[in-house]
Amino acid sequence: MHDERSDRGGDEDDGSLAEVFWQVARRLRHQSREALAPWGVAPSHLRALGVLLRHGPVRPGELAEHLRIAPRSATEVVDALAERGLVERRPDPADRRATQVVVTDAGAELGRAVRAARAAEADRVFAELSDADRVALDRVLRRLAGD
Repeated sequence: MHDERSDRGGDEDDGSLAEVFWQVARRLRHQSREALAPWGVAPSHLRALGVLLRHGPVRPGELAEHLRIAPRSATEVVDALAERGLVERRPDPADRRATQVVVTDAGAELGRAVRAARAAEADRVFAELSDADRVALDRVLRRLAGD
């Protein structure tokens, strides 16, 4: 009798839905890291850049909240992005004593390039699925994501 689990790694995989989900997530994460390597930007920095591109200028404390990290960690991320010319700090127009983090043109360009690289990698992974399976997966993932 053939054991399907042996085709997927034997003891490493218990065959559960959760395990299969995490295998796919690891595969996507690994391929995404490889696709992003040419830019030399840490994933945490890309997450911060993504927040700024979606929400526009925010104060460092707001950025920390979006990223669910400590304000001190957000300051370090902003410092790293600013050193690369991807963001800059500007006075908050609503309160000149406060600072906002703003994406530069270079940061926006990097954001677009990263989004395109990630989409291309996902397309390669999902190309193995039929159109009907992609539609079904999209529906299920959006439901689980709360959309």
